[in-house]
Amino acid sequence: MNIILLGPPGAGKGTQATRLVESRGMTQLSTGDMLRAAVKAGTPVGLQAKAVMESGGLVSDEIVSGIIGEALDALSPETGVIFDGYPRTQAQAHSLDDILSARGRTLAHVIELEVDEDALVERITGRFTCANCGEGYHDTFKLPAKEGVCDKCGSTEFKRRADDNEETVRTRMAEYRAKTAPILPIYEARGIVSRVDGMADMDDVTVAIGAILG
Repeated sequence: MNIILLGPPGAGKGTQATRLVESRGMTQLSTGDMLRAAVKAGTPVGLQAKAVMESGGLVSDEIVSGIIGEALDALSPETGVIFDGYPRTQAQAHSLDDILSARGRTLAHVIELEVDEDALVERITGRFTCANCGEGYHDTFKLPAKEGVCDKCGSTEFKRRADDNEETVRTRMAEYRAKTAPILPIYEARGIVSRVDGMADMDDVTVAIGAILG
């Protein structure tokens, strides 16, 4: 089964993809990770990508398609795939069709994690982690049991990501809408788009996705 997970940063795509990998033995194909891996491995497409990146250019759809093709060729045909961060444009959506059909694969589902923008801003801007062990906390939803002390390791050092601020979150949301809106009609016309409440409890989201996949 091949699926696309859609949703803005902070919607929980990473968590749900990880759970699908663990529960169903699927493989998550994240374009950013694959690009870095292909460059590091020195594959033919990776070398092309490296040259473009070193010159300060944007990696073309053609190169990204090549990297996805390489990744799929390395998998067993029976292995289900989760596409994360791709496709982002109509051209990439059509390209993905070609990549899949050339390998006897089809796209089964496109699942969008829907979010409330204001609630997402609160979710992301309130996040912080223990600087020592990485345990996650939140100003509203999950404070340490003892103020200023990590529940897990007892450290008193905490940190926040510089980009976990309202302006950045709203900019990312706007970018997501602008990039993703054009590809949804392609898949809606095929009747394979499902939407899940990304603001729900993580376990409930997992159950909802499981029900869609069957």
